[in-house]
Order: sequence, then structure tokens, then C-alpha cells
Amino acid sequence: MTTQAAIYRGNKTFTVEAVTIPPPAAGQVQIDVAYCGICGTDLHIYLGHMDQRVGFERTIGHEMSGVISSVGKGVANLKVGQHMVVRPLAHCGDCPACNAGHEHVCHKLEFIGIDSAGAFQQKWNVPAHTIHVLPADLNLSHAALIEPLAVACHDVSRGKVQPGEDVLVIGGGPIGMLVAMTAREAGANVVIAEINENRLAYARGLGFSAMSSKEVDVAEAMHDTTDGKGADVVFEVSGSQAGVDLMTAAAATRGRIVMVAIHATKPTIDMFQFFWRELDLLGARVYRPEDYTAAMELLAKGVVDCESFITDIQGLEDIQGAFEALTQNPNAMKSMIRMMGNV
Repeated sequence: MTTQAAIYRGNKTFTVEAVTIPPPAAGQVQIDVAYCGICGTDLHIYLGHMDQRVGFERTIGHEMSGVISSVGKGVANLKVGQHMVVRPLAHCGDCPACNAGHEHVCHKLEFIGIDSAGAFQQKWNVPAHTIHVLPADLNLSHAALIEPLAVACHDVSRGKVQPGEDVLVIGGGPIGMLVAMTAREAGANVVIAEINENRLAYARGLGFSAMSSKEVDVAEAMHDTTDGKGADVVFEVSGSQAGVDLMTAAAATRGRIVMVAIHATKPTIDMFQFFWRELDLLGARVYRPEDYTAAMELLAKGVVDCESFITDIQGLEDIQGAFEALTQNPNAMKSMIRMMGNV
């Protein structure tokens, strides 16, 4: 069987080609992919930052939704026609992390759609254990937000956010906004720090308190608005040195700092603050199965304004232009690729 797939060829180039896809092997499911969002990691791949890892013959993409079209031998709990999303992690099952129940940070973790073929293709074979079945009435374009929303759910879970706590989210991009929405749903008082005026306006339009880091001393403002306490939980989602400086300066005594962003270079961290204020620093990587469940529940409750969050939807044939546009438009929240013409 042939299907259309976007293949990364290096030098900021995708080609859309007909490729042969075999039937699903034992333990696999074949999917008719409906939508696939462009992730920040996908953009890094497009810009050539991950060529050594990805190569020049890879179909990428993982923020997806679709419909099961075929099941392989031994798959008993899934059926053709079910709407679904993929949790794109393949773990080894026999390393110290896996043996301790932390498969999502497996020592040999393979990220499907980066380390192996991904969802920017019309048909896709994946391990059955990665499938999460959706309600049939959930809009499939909205469902493609579940993967990044699960990231936010995991981040907020790691931060142990409690009702009434003061939360600072540093960085108002797609993940930062989803973290803010998830933390607010958990009952926190959320402030977003950002430098992009359009993203600040978007955050305020959703009812968030948002500060421009270029115009305001955010750490001082956080302490002022909390009677000198500071933020109980800080999420560093900017990936910048300025964000790392702010995270320790804005935190309350015994505050919790969650490192969400992947930094291109090792940042310098003010370790004195961890001693003086007894701060906790927490890492957060991808998600666990329960984070997908939580994300689906939040989406069903309307916690995410999907219509405004999805900036644009392009066809698979326009994927090159969609990536080019993202490099020129720092205001976009989520650009999405429609993989089939009939969804």
C-alpha cells in the first residue's frame, strides 16, 4: 500500500512523496492520520538543529489525532474505526528507570516521530501500547492538542500545584500557555511572564494576568502582589538565561521550580537561592499515561480555547510553507497539518 508522506531532507526542506507502508505487524496498529500539529521540536528539526539525530530521510511529527484503520495480530483491545491519539514513547522495559516504574524517562527511550517515523504521513503504523482511544464526538483537530496538553498536565503534576497557590509561568508560547491553563484549572492564581506583545495580549484575552519582562521587574512584581511571599510554584518554559534568572528571584521560600524548557546551552543557575530559601528544583520530561487521561478530560471540559489556540491549518501538500511561515511568525500558538482531505 502507498501513502503520502512528508520527508525531511535537510536544508530546511520537506518533500511530499508516495511511500510504501506495510500492513501493521503483530502488536501494531495502522492509523489514518487526521491532523498533526507542528511542535517546537519539529521546528528545531526543520532548522537543522537535530540533523545528526534525525538524518535526512525521516518523516517526523507526533502531535496527532486519527482513526484506526487496521490492527495487527495479537491486538485485542482496539478496533477499526476508533478515534485515537498516540503517546509517542517506546521504552525498553528493562533499565533502572523502567524497572522503577518510570518508563517515560527510560534510559533508552525512543521518541516516535523523532527517532523513528512520525505522523506527517497519511497512514502510520505504531505500537498498540501507545494508543489512547478518544470519544467519537471529540473534534479531531482539537484532539491533536492532547499531546502538548499532556506535557502541561505532567508539568503541573510535577509542580504539585494546589488550589490558591501563586504560580508564575515564564514564557507564554504554546507549552507555557497550556501550563498556565492547566495550573489555573487546578485552582492556582496564575501570572504569565512573556516578552512578545501579541502573546501577552492573547494571555490577557484569556483572563490571565500577564507581565512584559521587558517593561516590568517580574520578580519584584510577584513579591509585591503576594505580600512579599513570591511564587509558590515557578514554571521555566522560556528556555532563556533571563528566564532562569527570574525563576529563582521570583520564588517564595520553599517554593517549587519546574524546569520545562529544553535549553540549547547549559544555563547559569543562582544556587545561593536554593540554600537561602530552601527551594525545590524539579525536572519534567514528556508525560505518563495518566497525563494523557488528564489532558483528554481537560479538553472535554473546554479548559483550552481550541479555536483560538489553533492558529492555522494547512494541507499536507503545503507543509513546506507551513514551516517557513512559523520561522517568520513568532506569534503563532499552534500550526496544524491536515493529513487527509476528508477530515
